[in-house]
Amino acid sequence: MIITLQNDEIRPLPKKHSYVVAAITKHGVETARNLRKVFPNIDVYYMSKFAKGDEEALNIHLFEGSVRLLIPSLFHTYKGIVFIISLGAVVRMIAPVLKDKKTDPGVVVIDDKAEYVISVLSGHIGGANELTREVAAAIDATPIITTASDVQKTIPVDLFGSHFGWTWDSSEKLTPVSASVVNEEKVAVIQESGEKNWWIYPSPLPANIHLYDSISQALQEEPKAALVVTHRILKEDEEAILQNGVVFRPRVIVLGMGCNRGTSASEIEQVIIETLDELQISIKSVKAIATIDLKKDEEGFLEVAQKYDWEFVYYTPDELNEMPIDDPSDTVYKYTGAYGVSEPAAKRYSGDNQLILGKKKSGNVTISVGMIPFDE
Repeated sequence: MIITLQNDEIRPLPKKHSYVVAAITKHGVETARNLRKVFPNIDVYYMSKFAKGDEEALNIHLFEGSVRLLIPSLFHTYKGIVFIISLGAVVRMIAPVLKDKKTDPGVVVIDDKAEYVISVLSGHIGGANELTREVAAAIDATPIITTASDVQKTIPVDLFGSHFGWTWDSSEKLTPVSASVVNEEKVAVIQESGEKNWWIYPSPLPANIHLYDSISQALQEEPKAALVVTHRILKEDEEAILQNGVVFRPRVIVLGMGCNRGTSASEIEQVIIETLDELQISIKSVKAIATIDLKKDEEGFLEVAQKYDWEFVYYTPDELNEMPIDDPSDTVYKYTGAYGVSEPAAKRYSGDNQLILGKKKSGNVTISVGMIPFDE
């Protein structure tokens, strides 16, 4: 199929993958086709005048008209775009459709001789820097990345812990905290939970990055900026750290749960919210709901887990009975084959026999709260 471009309105594209490469020259077409061999999960668009006759069989898309008219649809459809077009032309073409770094796709440019691969837009959050490295390695080209944190091999604040699934509470201070990091000002990293192997470079941690065990300890040292990694809701006297700080939420909390058959998702969700509020734990740090296999089809659990993008795991009675619990119940055993559900499920998933909260019953729901420990 040939797409005829006549205006720049956003039109649906025949998307099959998350990444796309677009070319408008003879040499660019060859590079695009070569990339498709290395990355089969990438869509390819190029001008119909360079068609070789096998495009339909290869699911390559052809277009007629100015590539500029294709830009809005590419931005709307894909999370990563590789242009084999001059950098200046790409900058001019994408300028009208740019929004912000949290929503714009990653944009990468390859020169016509395929000697350089340049990260142009959304290097961190949009993934352009990583895409640049991968594409450059695939075509034996030189990657060009100008993001300060990458060049200086320091913490990329907007991506800190993202490969573990960490999320930030607010993006308000991302830019000033990033500035403190790259300008080599004193930066505190306070980590109370989550994966410890977040430093990705073989070189030592930069001298301006200081590690602290607690927020109170960090505040005494008066850092210019702070990165706080915790599952906790900060106390009032700790919030001063956020004057130029960002809180990151590692996904470390497991909710061991049981319920009466047919309990509504709204009741289950309310118990979860109330329990986490009582414990002063962020819901953003929840990783999973764990229960017994008798509840694997419990609609309320499934609905809540899907809503929050949590894992939903279940164990056999024998697996649950392997875990130590303080108050085994013969009644629960009679109906389920397990001496408990919420407590042993939380312990089994977290890998820790010490729970933040033992079994708590609320209405039709029982809940226990555990935390996944991470060693150095």
